Amino acid sequence: MKQPIFRTLFSALFCLSALYATAQSGVPADWKLGSQAYTFRLFSLEEALEKLNSIGVKYVELYPGQKISKSGEATTAFTASPQELNQIKSLLSKYDIQAVAYGVVSPNDEDWPKVFAFAKALGIEVITTEPRANQFDLIEKLCQEHKIKIALHNHPVPSFYWHPEVPARLLEGRSEWMGVCADIGHWVRSGVDPIEALQRLEGRIHSLHMKDLNGRGIRSAHDVPWGTGTCNVAGVLHELNRQGFKGVFSAEYEHNWENSLPEVKESMDYFKRVSAQF
Repeated sequence: MKQPIFRTLFSALFCLSALYATAQSGVPADWKLGSQAYTFRLFSLEEALEKLNSIGVKYVELYPGQKISKSGEATTAFTASPQELNQIKSLLSKYDIQAVAYGVVSPNDEDWPKVFAFAKALGIEVITTEPRANQFDLIEKLCQEHKIKIALHNHPVPSFYWHPEVPARLLEGRSEWMGVCADIGHWVRSGVDPIEALQRLEGRIHSLHMKDLNGRGIRSAHDVPWGTGTCNVAGVLHELNRQGFKGVFSAEYEHNWENSLPEVKESMDYFKRVSAQF
């Protein structure tokens, strides 16, 4: 009789420790808090992963064109060779980080299958893109074939997708595999209220590029640690929690390029303090 009791007690303690770890992390179970590798565009992917690992980050969004290693010229292009793919996988494994998204990438028709093949090889869940509207049928077919999502990204005005009404209308009647990567900072640069934009796109948000800025409606506004700027990051997180959002948050910090890691960590700590309230 002692052995089953011991197993029961051990199981209970294990569950309690798991719950404690989840509570300590401050991030809801369905939210993946990571970083856009572009935050570290002055460095190789290897160096970016090393930095993210040092602050406990488990997820990364790759972008096209970053050098893979500290030495060598190979990049994270979707045309990567099998050897280069293995090199990326090895680095992700070494630093215990999962590649969950890739972009922003907007290829020609003939290259879209290569993008999906690249994503599938790395286990990527979301392709971040600003495609031409006449590519939607092709993309939708590839999404359904590979079971990989695409997320329409918004650069600031006057880019095609700058206003949330554009992706909202283009996605009407489209597969659930097709959605949006909400770039909070670029909305604020364009004078768009991020809460209203998220509400307009409810049910279509697959991922986010998270930012906080030192100005509103100003294209040249720059990143500041989350919670100290004009993007209402806390309001964004509460709105996404209300929507039951499940997906990827990529910190994309585009300031203090040479030494942004402390500000990225400060931002993620803020994120965890806010989301721990849910």
